[in-house]
Amino acid sequence: MPRFPLPPGARCVLLVIALFSLSSAVFGADLEATPGQSPQALIDKASDGDHLHLPKGRYPGPLDITRSLRISAEEQAIIDGQGEGHAVIIDAPEVTLEGLEIVNWGKNLTDLDAGIFVTEQGTNSVIRNNRLEGPGFGIWLDAVKGVRVVDNVIRGDTGLRSQDRGNGIHLFNVQDVRVSGNDITRTRDGIYIDTSSNNVLSHNTLYDLRYGIHYMYAYDNRVEDNLTHDTRTGYALMQSKRLTVVGNRSVNDDNYGILMNNITGSVIRDNRIEGITQPVDEHGEGKLSGGDGKAIFVYNSQFNEFLDNRFARSDIGIHLTAGSEDNEVVGNAFVDNRQQVKYVATRPQEWSREDGGNYWSDYLGWDLDNDGIGDTSHEPNDAMDRVLWRYPAARLLMHSPAVLALRWAQRQFPVFRPEGVKDSAPLMVDPTRDETET
Repeated sequence: MPRFPLPPGARCVLLVIALFSLSSAVFGADLEATPGQSPQALIDKASDGDHLHLPKGRYPGPLDITRSLRISAEEQAIIDGQGEGHAVIIDAPEVTLEGLEIVNWGKNLTDLDAGIFVTEQGTNSVIRNNRLEGPGFGIWLDAVKGVRVVDNVIRGDTGLRSQDRGNGIHLFNVQDVRVSGNDITRTRDGIYIDTSSNNVLSHNTLYDLRYGIHYMYAYDNRVEDNLTHDTRTGYALMQSKRLTVVGNRSVNDDNYGILMNNITGSVIRDNRIEGITQPVDEHGEGKLSGGDGKAIFVYNSQFNEFLDNRFARSDIGIHLTAGSEDNEVVGNAFVDNRQQVKYVATRPQEWSREDGGNYWSDYLGWDLDNDGIGDTSHEPNDAMDRVLWRYPAARLLMHSPAVLALRWAQRQFPVFRPEGVKDSAPLMVDPTRDETET
């Protein structure tokens, strides 16, 4: 069959058609929803790579996303979950949700009702810049990998008791997930992470909650540069190993800044925990037995590193109990806590290295050789402290002449001093001061 050369103009037309077909295949089609109508029909007929846009308006849910789509919205484009189940389900890989407002999903916590529920199929999906307000879980990631949850605003339902609300972001059995820049309040816990590994929680703001960040049975995770304030507990780290907790802040939380229960092999570094106090009644009791707010409470946790943290203006700076020994505690600043250390054990603990220990705002020693390290050791607890721990009612006598005389006698006659925490190289200058003062 003879072949005839195409004129130049025809070749150009064919090239444009080919490029248009290629771009459609690569970038996908643009679809637009109609306010008042469910976008589900458009989702069902879409192809992987398509973009679904939602103009301003209200859209009935729920939505089940089974294609690798990008779904974006104008401001005030609202997905209404109709009060039952999940509002949005991501059941395909590489889905992007951004700019949506999601409301009114279910409140059945047993059924895991969530504003956005991501199944195991949602690998490498992105949930970005959405606003969610509802009674159940905000965002639930279920056994999925590689998801990014970034810059979302999540609000719980204050019409429910705190314990009846879902968590803001709940991570179950996930890997390689990043949760960053989210603003969460009035849910039960801000971020709850369970049975998960190799994830990063960073730059989130969490307040008016039970726990800001709550870890259970999670290994090799990183908690970085988050802020909690006005929660009952800022960071609850439980039953986990090899956590890296760096650069976080807890300000004016009620009971604990950081709570550690059965944590091993972890690094707690460069955190700033301040103003953890509980009001007490006429009997010296607060919301919890003992009436003390603890900047950090360490229970049955061993072989961890506490480095370069600031524990300040709290009822207790650090409380260690139930076998919390063999931890390295160096470079920290204990500043103006009502009680700097509560150590309930009998084995002696050395909190220093050759190049220095910790800074203590109540240290009364001196530095004659001007090397920045006190010439005498610091022991933050004495036998009188132990009496007060065992018998809280005796706290009324804390500053009485009798107690002061007993403490003076212990300093003069070290034979009466119990085993406990000792810092043999106390720092003379607060290493965290420049980072916290303005």
